[in-house]
Amino acid sequence: MKKTYVVDTNVLLEDAHCLERLRNGDENDVIVPYKVIEELDGLKKDPQKRELVLRAVDALFEHFDQIRFIRDRNLHSNDASMLKTVLAETSDPVLVTNDRIFRLLCRIEGINSEEYLSSKPIQSESESYTGFAVEGEPASPNSFEWVEGRPHYHSNHGIKVVDYEHEVWKVKPRNKYQNLAFELLLDPSLDLVTLQSQAGYGKTYLALAAALYLTLEKKLFEKIYVVKSPIEIGPALGFLPGDVLEKLEPYYRPFYDLVHKLHRLRPANRIYESEQTGKFDRKVFEVLPLAYIRGMNLEHAIVIVDEMQNLSRLESRALLTRMGEGTRCFCLGDTKQVDNPYLNEFNNGLNWVVTLCKGQPNYGHLVLKGSKSRGVITDLILKVGL
Repeated sequence: MKKTYVVDTNVLLEDAHCLERLRNGDENDVIVPYKVIEELDGLKKDPQKRELVLRAVDALFEHFDQIRFIRDRNLHSNDASMLKTVLAETSDPVLVTNDRIFRLLCRIEGINSEEYLSSKPIQSESESYTGFAVEGEPASPNSFEWVEGRPHYHSNHGIKVVDYEHEVWKVKPRNKYQNLAFELLLDPSLDLVTLQSQAGYGKTYLALAAALYLTLEKKLFEKIYVVKSPIEIGPALGFLPGDVLEKLEPYYRPFYDLVHKLHRLRPANRIYESEQTGKFDRKVFEVLPLAYIRGMNLEHAIVIVDEMQNLSRLESRALLTRMGEGTRCFCLGDTKQVDNPYLNEFNNGLNWVVTLCKGQPNYGHLVLKGSKSRGVITDLILKVGL
């Protein structure tokens, strides 16, 4: 049965191929309201959205002859007025949007609406796939399995019992899950590792300890890169003085604090240009602004991507395709703490990586757990579910 799909802005931004997929050849009709073009025009000034906007506009040009554009009859359009225009222009339309409030408006107006399913993986795979084999099912490559109370690692070199405790850069794991995280982080056959956990379970601390160990002690890598999306919680900070690195310092402060903590635990003098000032040597340790990553080739390095749940699928792809020869990447995040207003628990970079990379021989994933997090207040907040 032929359907008429009306595409919302957020769907075009998420997947520029949505027009082709919704048309499904010539099976369905696709309508793009003028409101969408107006919103794209407004978003093109946002540096974080500019690339997504350009992709969406290119898609509209590419499918210009196969789609229909409708003009809102109101001079200043909004979602409600657009719906009235859609109803007047076509019968029995289906609005495709991931905006839940817009879908509520559709229901009020009696218009069918659907989420764009291609932008929503089955479930939050980064949480549902814990890195452990499900009883009765074959174990995925580089996953763990409990056998008689002991964790068995299904590595690329066979099954082994992890009955020993790692100590990395004088960091001892606080529980079995942190110990297994070290098992993945130190496995040279894994090029890409993701760690998922709620706040305070040590994923960033463990990743930094492993990076210092592999780079400074084992000398297997030349450099450590740190990438984090500068998404703010609450009101924006506004203009910040200084050069690029000085502007980014508030966002990377947690990293700097953890590196200083590890340095006190065991000296890491090589990463400092001056230990007195605490300034890092960019030849050994460098923070990378996500906006400037395109065109770079990161080789023979450890790359730590923090708060990956705040990256979109396209941003994650752009970042991970920068990884060159001899590079390993540790991706960290918590899909319960999505601060990017354009993403959600399901549709975010961390979840996409886990969903699509699960089962690959050079990839490993683990959900960190435990009875204690970074402190008693954090434990309380996690317990009561604030």
